[in-house]
Amino acid sequence: MKDTHEQEHMSVVKVVELIGSSPVSWEDAVRNAVEAAARTVRNIKGADVKRWTAKVENNRIVEYRAVVKIAFIVETD
Repeated sequence: MKDTHEQEHMSVVKVVELIGSSPVSWEDAVRNAVEAAARTVRNIKGADVKRWTAKVENNRIVEYRAVVKIAFIVETD
């Protein structure tokens, strides 16, 4: 049986995957993904960028995209 101290530090983390976009930069695309997640998710602890892509028109990048995995602590009673 685990003692009370160990139980207090146990947590479950959930990961969701989002695609952020921005006309400005990849960094801004990641920031947009995290900010969008934060509107409905509490306890965000990390973001892992899985892939960078861009939409190109007339030989110019018109939209930066980032596939981002957002990790957050699952709340328990």
